[in-house]
Amino acid sequence: MAGRKRRKLKSLAETFVDDKRVSTEKKKEPEELQQTWSELPTDLLELIISRLTLMENIRTSAVCKRWLSVAISVRVVNKPPWLMYFPKFGDLFEFYDPSKRKTYSIELPELHGSRVCYTKDGWLLLYKPRTQRVLFFNPFTRELIKLPRFEMTYQIVAFSSSPKYPECIVFTVKHVSPTVVAISTCHPGATEWTTVNYHNRLPFVSSIWNKLVFCKGLFYCLSLTGWLGVYDPLECTWTIRVVPPPKCPDNFFAKNWWKGKFMAEYKGDIYVIYTCYNENPIVYKLDQTNKVWDQMRNLEGLTLFASFLSSHAREDLLGMMRNSVYFSKVRFYGKCCISYSLDNRRYYPRKQCHDWGEQDPFESIWIEPPEDFSTFI
Repeated sequence: MAGRKRRKLKSLAETFVDDKRVSTEKKKEPEELQQTWSELPTDLLELIISRLTLMENIRTSAVCKRWLSVAISVRVVNKPPWLMYFPKFGDLFEFYDPSKRKTYSIELPELHGSRVCYTKDGWLLLYKPRTQRVLFFNPFTRELIKLPRFEMTYQIVAFSSSPKYPECIVFTVKHVSPTVVAISTCHPGATEWTTVNYHNRLPFVSSIWNKLVFCKGLFYCLSLTGWLGVYDPLECTWTIRVVPPPKCPDNFFAKNWWKGKFMAEYKGDIYVIYTCYNENPIVYKLDQTNKVWDQMRNLEGLTLFASFLSSHAREDLLGMMRNSVYFSKVRFYGKCCISYSLDNRRYYPRKQCHDWGEQDPFESIWIEPPEDFSTFI
């Protein structure tokens, strides 16, 4: 009996020691884990941090000095688009860099007699009214790609990608009547344009200036009253989405209200900007799942660049350019571009609300800058 009791006490003692050992090992795990993270190989740490956004990269750099060094070494800061000005006379074109507040000038005699229609990936889509010639032109490489002749009167127009890519499609749309639109398409290398009339289930009157983007293989077009038309270039189908137009405040319906709308696309998301003289801009984002336009209080670090003929969006810009809308107007003798900060709910410079009805839509356009501009200066 006494021997059995001693064996039981010995077993309990061993169990206690084992539990204590396990408990001690558990306490060591966080220290070992912390040590492992702090001693990650540099190559692996660079790979991980290189996949972060600019804001995440900046937060990561605050962990320790080693992480700061790695974060800075792989940090990527995007360039904003430049504002290209079309002169009323001559062939001298100006390009304004909003990040450096500098203006560059280039002689481009190739553009004489042309009207700008759209821009994407550094390429301009141009139209020459006298000859009805439509062409692509890259102002930095001087490359020129001609398309078949086409009478472009009241169409709004866009293209899907660089004309150097085989999948590039040029798309135009204009309303024939409230229930009928004429859609014309073309591509580099084609011998003629294809035009088809489509009937709408809902009234659709195309806007005079471009409210048109290419997103995930589809062209999205905003009508004059805010309805969304969608064209599928592969299926050759046109539909009016049953998405209620963005809610526009009553005080926005003033003179030239229809000119102060802009549309941009970024990584599958579609944004619409409503402006009105003496009122702060309103930014909407399309919720494709719930089929509604959500008003944006914050752009989550995104920057929108709005102009009549094409608008752009960028992320990972440094400084106060984030979470703002930049417009195609420069004040103070080319020193400052008009912008609106959603963080501060104000224009920069102050009291620079602009009546877009007074601006020539063919005066300027945002364009992707070259990688190296030094060769053009």
